[in-house]
Amino acid sequence: MAIAGFQKVGVIGSGQMGSGIAQVCASFGLDVILVDIQQVQLDKAQKGILASLEKLESKVALPPGTNTKQIAARLSFQASLSALNSCDIVIEAVSENEALKTKIFRELDDITPKHCILASNTSSIPITRLATTTSRPDKVIGMHFMNPVPLMKLVEVIPGMTTDQEVTDRIIELAKGLGKEVSKSQDYPGFVVNRILMPMINEAFVALMENVASAEDIDKGMKLGTNQPMGPLTLADFIGLDTCLAIMKVLHEGLADPKYRPCPLLVKYVEAGYLGRKTGRGVYNYKV
Repeated sequence: MAIAGFQKVGVIGSGQMGSGIAQVCASFGLDVILVDIQQVQLDKAQKGILASLEKLESKVALPPGTNTKQIAARLSFQASLSALNSCDIVIEAVSENEALKTKIFRELDDITPKHCILASNTSSIPITRLATTTSRPDKVIGMHFMNPVPLMKLVEVIPGMTTDQEVTDRIIELAKGLGKEVSKSQDYPGFVVNRILMPMINEAFVALMENVASAEDIDKGMKLGTNQPMGPLTLADFIGLDTCLAIMKVLHEGLADPKYRPCPLLVKYVEAGYLGRKTGRGVYNYKV
């Protein structure tokens, strides 16, 4: 079943975000090829998606008329970008590294058919800059899903300066067809969500560094005082402190405003390898 003219979707990066995007696309009837250069990561992603689908099915939370077996049959796991040579759209969801994303977009430009739209799940890197690395800047767009993708309802759609209006309209239709709500943002560093969220997280690290309060009390204050589902430091651990730092650097460099300067304590955590839940240690220790 095609959505907005899309039937075959490629997703690059089989981490938490890429796996979630692949799962959602397959859940709504699209054929999906999930690509990652690491076979171990692909195997892990396949197991994780299956477990997630089974959990949702047990809660009767899959799209009506679907089941785990049907959805899993629409997913293919490949270790080469060449597998994406017949896709209608490719969604890049690798780590927040502009050099890596640029390299991938250049390769996709050669591999994919000319009608294929190239989308990035970047949470901060300018879409217009990514678009200039291809021969189809009119078909490059930002499609920023929220984490965890199967549960969060929002997709930020970010057209670049050269993105064709028809492409933007189709991506909005696609997002809605995947059961998501759409927020459209102009192509400025951080877009909307992270332009607001990351400075809050950064300021929580400043408060922790200055001993204003303990991590637990900072999180408790924001969780109970502002009705957030989790405190900013817990959220940072969930997102990944390296990702938070990368986004703050993009904001600081792209907007040239000292208010976006990454907190030195956040930098120290990342330098120490304390990246959050994915490493077992961030602001909090998850190994105990």
